[in-house]
Amino acid sequence: CHGCRKHFLLSKIRAHVATCSKYQNYIMEGVKATTKDASLQPRNVPNRYTFPCPYCPEKNFDQEGLVEHCKLSHSTDTKSVVCPICASMPWGDPNYRSANFIEHIQRRHQFSYDTFVDYDVDEEDMMNQVLQRSIIDQ
Repeated sequence: CHGCRKHFLLSKIRAHVATCSKYQNYIMEGVKATTKDASLQPRNVPNRYTFPCPYCPEKNFDQEGLVEHCKLSHSTDTKSVVCPICASMPWGDPNYRSANFIEHIQRRHQFSYDTFVDYDVDEEDMMNQVLQRSIIDQ
């Protein structure tokens, strides 16, 4: 038992830990430490789920909502703007301004990248996976 340091047969340990107060304390300390550590760690993960409108102050659009909002409210706006969806991607350039944002967003963002991209895999690994799948599919 990790709590009281006594040795038990595997068949008896479950019954013991259910009543061992030292084991219960051991578990609770682990839970507290894990919860405490997780909440203190800043997360440096870009938000790829909600986006601001690059033309107006409105924000918190999902990808589909941003496309629809821009088509309805900004279809005649010719100002070059940064695509917030592209800027949030690992390969995105947050300084690149799209010359025709409305056309760009309608063509490039008809589907969610989450369906096709694993953001935790680097580009070279992703390319290797694609090549392996293409060989298998033949």
